[in-house]
Amino acid sequence: MVDSIRYIVELKQKTVERERIAMATTLNDKMKKLNAARRKRVEARAAELIAEEMSLRDLRKARRLTQERIAEVLNVGQDGVSRLEKRSDLLISTLRSYVEAMGGNLSLIAEFPDRAPVILAGLATLDAEASSSSRKQSGHPAGLAGKSSRRGIHSKKDADHHAT
Repeated sequence: MVDSIRYIVELKQKTVERERIAMATTLNDKMKKLNAARRKRVEARAAELIAEEMSLRDLRKARRLTQERIAEVLNVGQDGVSRLEKRSDLLISTLRSYVEAMGGNLSLIAEFPDRAPVILAGLATLDAEASSSSRKQSGHPAGLAGKSSRRGIHSKKDADHHAT
């Protein structure tokens, strides 16, 4: 009797699961149900959100620049730019140099849940001054290492970081 009850319960659970799967709605299904104007607004907003977040590589490509051109401006090898684009942790000065090599300016913004975004001032300036002094010592822009750079180390600070 207990086995019969278990079997019935399992059968019912499987039936409920099949019905749930059959009733699942995909994004495409939802989009098809929207009128043309609404669908166009949703697609435009999705494109905006996607455009707001880019990797360094995507940003360089969007600016129609090559790694070779960035390397030339930064006075490093193309392989150094390739490694930089793959890194997940950069010094602010390294990131600033890369963005400036593309013709942009780097801004830092802190976001908090309980207030409006805050543009950070001074931090970038202090980092640029430190980078400038190491640049004078190394002879490379933003302290970036030359073409013989090893392990993706692009500045004296990066070298110090990797040594620890």
